[in-house]
Amino acid sequence: MKIIKYLSLILAVTLMASCETDTIEFDAEPIGNMAEFQLHYVVPVTATTANRITKVEINGQLYANIAAPLNTYNAIPSGSVGKFYIVSPGNVNIKMYQGNDMDVLVYDQNVTLTVGKQNVFVHDFNQPPVVLDNGYPYIRRQTVETDSMTWVRFYNFLYETDGVPTDLRLQYQYVSHRTDELVNIGNPVAFGECTDWQPVLLLKTSLVSSGSRRIYYKIKVVDNAGNILGDLQVMNSSGNFVNYSDYWTGYLNRRVHHIYCGMRAANPRAAVRLFYAL
Repeated sequence: MKIIKYLSLILAVTLMASCETDTIEFDAEPIGNMAEFQLHYVVPVTATTANRITKVEINGQLYANIAAPLNTYNAIPSGSVGKFYIVSPGNVNIKMYQGNDMDVLVYDQNVTLTVGKQNVFVHDFNQPPVVLDNGYPYIRRQTVETDSMTWVRFYNFLYETDGVPTDLRLQYQYVSHRTDELVNIGNPVAFGECTDWQPVLLLKTSLVSSGSRRIYYKIKVVDNAGNILGDLQVMNSSGNFVNYSDYWTGYLNRRVHHIYCGMRAANPRAAVRLFYAL
């Protein structure tokens, strides 16, 4: 018993000495003073495998490769909501490659990123990207039973034809479940602009549920004075021009980017692409 007692004492002393001499360090950097960004690929190209981005380099560092490529009309980081890349604020170089060998350089531009969250949109292989503030921190709503809102932010990256960004100011709208009237989502936006985060009324059909419902959307054309000129006319799959109309399922208290990109009067045809923030 004495031997066991002494062995236990020696082990305890050894562990104490080890704790006293070894310093546990976490090799991490605080992100409070860093630039956080999500990279969106909205160049109006056909959604084919050949047009996907198979490698992304930011300031010479690998951020995506063929194992997890950046697909057309998509963004990275992807896979779950709320993720951002981080870099030091200031001048940032973005390189994008295509091809199975990741060796076809299609994009090489510099951009200035600032401290905080932002969304970076590559819309033309020959132009610097557009940087838009993410709108964070998000407004929090306190409710007794359940929320009645989903949150939408609309982006205008519409092209008329190849290489020609639209000069139209667009007003995004949704159809109210209560009144069946059109309700504006933020203010009209020109090319490369976005609305603020806007609450969209969502009356779920079942009280005892997490909450979702189909929401119908329209787009109006607005002049510089704010006057509505009419519905946005877009080319359909038959080559005819029709009023824009679409619908998406909205989820209570979710936040989603509605990014309008593609071509209004040519192929690939324009559409709203969704990217969830929360």
